[in-house]
Amino acid sequence: MSGPNGDLGMPVEAGAEGEEDGFEEAEYAAINSMLDQINSCLDHLEEKNDHLHARLQELLESNRQTRLEFQQQLGETPGDASL
Repeated sequence: MSGPNGDLGMPVEAGAEGEEDGFEEAEYAAINSMLDQINSCLDHLEEKNDHLHARLQELLESNRQTRLEFQQQLGETPGDASL
């Protein structure tokens, strides 16, 4: 029968089983730690992205307002201006 990676299941010697379990636990702990660090970095990036998105929305709205004011000063209606 094949394992999760498609490898054939190889019988483990009785003496090596305890060592392998300890190695697997240490390996899983290291992977878990790395995943926690990656998760923290992704959370931080998501916060920065949300902040930048909000700032860009504010800038876009400000630019729209400024464009409308200029159009009104020039006597144009918003539909007359070409984009």
